[in-house]
Amino acid sequence: MLLRDIFQQAIISIKSQWLRTLLIILAMGIGVTSVTVLIALSESARSYIVHEFEALGTHLVIVLPGRTETTGGSPPLFGETPRDLTLEDAGALAHIPYVAAVAPLTIGAAPVTFAGLERETNVFGSTDALLRVRHLTMAQGSFLPKTEAGNALSVCVIGQMIREQLFANTPALGQWLRINDRRFRVIGVLASEGESIGVDFDEMVIIPVASAQALFDTRSLFRVLIETRSRDAMLKTVDEVKKTIKLRHEGEEDITVITQDSVVNAFNKILTALTIAVACIGGISLVVAGVLVMNVMLVSVTQRTAEIGLLKALGASQAQVQWLFLAEAVLLSLVGALVGLLFGQLVIAAIQLVYPKFPVALPHWGLVSAISVSILTGLLFGVLPARKAARLDPIVALAKR
Repeated sequence: MLLRDIFQQAIISIKSQWLRTLLIILAMGIGVTSVTVLIALSESARSYIVHEFEALGTHLVIVLPGRTETTGGSPPLFGETPRDLTLEDAGALAHIPYVAAVAPLTIGAAPVTFAGLERETNVFGSTDALLRVRHLTMAQGSFLPKTEAGNALSVCVIGQMIREQLFANTPALGQWLRINDRRFRVIGVLASEGESIGVDFDEMVIIPVASAQALFDTRSLFRVLIETRSRDAMLKTVDEVKKTIKLRHEGEEDITVITQDSVVNAFNKILTALTIAVACIGGISLVVAGVLVMNVMLVSVTQRTAEIGLLKALGASQAQVQWLFLAEAVLLSLVGALVGLLFGQLVIAAIQLVYPKFPVALPHWGLVSAISVSILTGLLFGVLPARKAARLDPIVALAKR
């Protein structure tokens, strides 16, 4: 028997048992569908989160008030810390040779009012460096003026949502916006940025950092964002930041410094492990499909005992009979894998339709893995029936006709 004869005989056998064929294809298809969808979701989540952190800026170093060891956990978002970060600290960090730009941040929530319209929104206090560090773009006007960080100017930059809700039929530039009990002149409107890591600049009002400190009656900074001159300079910058703050804070290194790369790498490792885990969970369904393949093939061997006896009586070797059943298992697994991929793509397309902002796509390695694992499953679980068929005695087999 040639290889062509083996596959031809396997196809004839598959066509003769439609119910058995459909059961195996259905089981294998469900397994492959679950694997592909789970891989697509986890891999897309990994890519989405990594992309979001990379979009924060270039060569970004973030300085947070409070040290992990001091606070007994992650640095607090709000509340007391051993020592606050101040504008003077941010100014000192700007003199580090590896630093390209420093953007101090103060954040708070306040009511914003114009012409009788009011809404509660987040207010960012920063400097002109925020435009560069966070890669913001302007739709109208200009960003915060380049001046000393301690100058409490009465100017502001608003997001697109604020412009639409408060200045729907009025040009926003040049208008006076009231934040709490203070007035700020609108000098710029941000381009639509969307939400990034929980921060929606479309609903943001940005004012000078000194004005924000006066508005919220605080001297402390929420964060300090630093853009380094190069990726290689990031680790050197972290060391210099710690040294500088330690000198300014009476020998206490009471800050936490994280780099953009460290956050991205940490999430990348976690989500890669999650991708492998969910792929293994999805693989359980393939194992179940493989068990069904084995059971159905064992029944097929029993039903085709006389056929096997005739083949062996005509001179077919054990290896040829074994390959005949393995070829049948591989063909069924391959068809099941293709059906599963088709349904998987339909499910992914449906998810993409429901959640258009979350890009879901099956990576190439997931496609190759799904097909390879399904074929391997068919081979592994087809070995036992194939060996059973190959070991039949031709005389005993023919006697069962």
